[in-house]
Amino acid sequence: MAVSSQKHRSLLPLLFLACLPLACLCQTNSSSTISPAANGTTASSNATSPRRVRGCGAGLDPAYRYLCDRRAAWGIVLEALASAGFLLTVSLLCGLLLWTLCACASSRGPPRGGVGGVVLSMSLFLLATAGIFAATFAFIVRLNAETCPTRVFLFSVLFALAFSCLLARCLALLGFAAARGWGEPAVAVGLSAVQVIISAQWLLVVLVRDGRPCEYSQGEFAMLQIYVLCLLALAAVLSLHILCRSCSTYSYSYTGSVRRHWRAQAALLCLTALASVAVWAAWIGMLTRGNLEAGRRPAWDDPALSIALVANGWVLLLGHGLSQVAFFCRGEAAARDLPLSFAGWTSPNADIPGLGSQKEGKENGSFENDGEPRRGRRMDPKLRSPYESGFSMTEIDPEKDYTIPRPQTTNYTEPYDDYYGQD
Repeated sequence: MAVSSQKHRSLLPLLFLACLPLACLCQTNSSSTISPAANGTTASSNATSPRRVRGCGAGLDPAYRYLCDRRAAWGIVLEALASAGFLLTVSLLCGLLLWTLCACASSRGPPRGGVGGVVLSMSLFLLATAGIFAATFAFIVRLNAETCPTRVFLFSVLFALAFSCLLARCLALLGFAAARGWGEPAVAVGLSAVQVIISAQWLLVVLVRDGRPCEYSQGEFAMLQIYVLCLLALAAVLSLHILCRSCSTYSYSYTGSVRRHWRAQAALLCLTALASVAVWAAWIGMLTRGNLEAGRRPAWDDPALSIALVANGWVLLLGHGLSQVAFFCRGEAAARDLPLSFAGWTSPNADIPGLGSQKEGKENGSFENDGEPRRGRRMDPKLRSPYESGFSMTEIDPEKDYTIPRPQTTNYTEPYDDYYGQD
């Protein structure tokens, strides 16, 4: 018995070593049975995380969540406003082109000079406004490698084209010859081409030369808009000058309707430029300092830029786009070849007593018809005109010679030698 007990004691370490892997295997199996539950929980949480975004689908990329997230309603509201502005701008552009084609086809004579330049300038402005509304979606979507170049390039170039059209219109109203007719769209395109070069150069330096990803800070994005701010400032100053000039001067010509038309254009240009200045001052202030001081630096940057795009787009559309198209169509309709009607014309002296009434020739004291009997008017010195001849036309005898005597000379070759003192 003692020997058997010793044998069993010697086998205990071997049993312990044999049971140790089994214990580890059991522990592994137990942990594997718990981890799937945990993984299932995390997987279910990951699977349900897109579902937690109200209004968005299950497999939507998180970069596009603001297009449909009901908790962040700013994206949905701005998306609706931008879509409505884009559709209205495109409809207005198509209507302008169709109306111009119909007007040119139905006109009797050739179109007026400069009409093509005005239509092209308004078309460029409407295209820039439609692009501003479309660029809003690039700022609602989160910043990534695809949206960054679109933001940098389109934001500045589209605003540069819109403000260049405003500036060219101001120059045309001031009477600059270079901005009349086809020169107006040429000036707008030339001014906006500078910003195209600036934005393209920045992208080439960052992406191609340095090979860095497209990233920018808030101050750097604002610095890229310096030239656009210069265009906006010039347009605002010139529109104010045109408005003051139209209100302070007065013309005595018969072009009152033209002057009122010019004054209305100046007022709308000034209002559009000043409202754009207010929008740009607000978004630059919020992007550079306001969001930082409020503690909302990364979260409010994209909403601030999106709101600036939509607000300025509607300002440009309502303040300048619709009004210019209405002025142009009304002016072209009034300039068509219509029969002249002089009904309602009055004399400018109609309100002055004694000058507005029309008198016949017989009411003149010095007038006398040769056919009527003489009433002694010519005998009365008070009724006699100092320019009246001493005889009437009835006293002329056709048999008499009433020709003016001419000087007689025999020198037919040089008749004026005696006059000039020559022998």
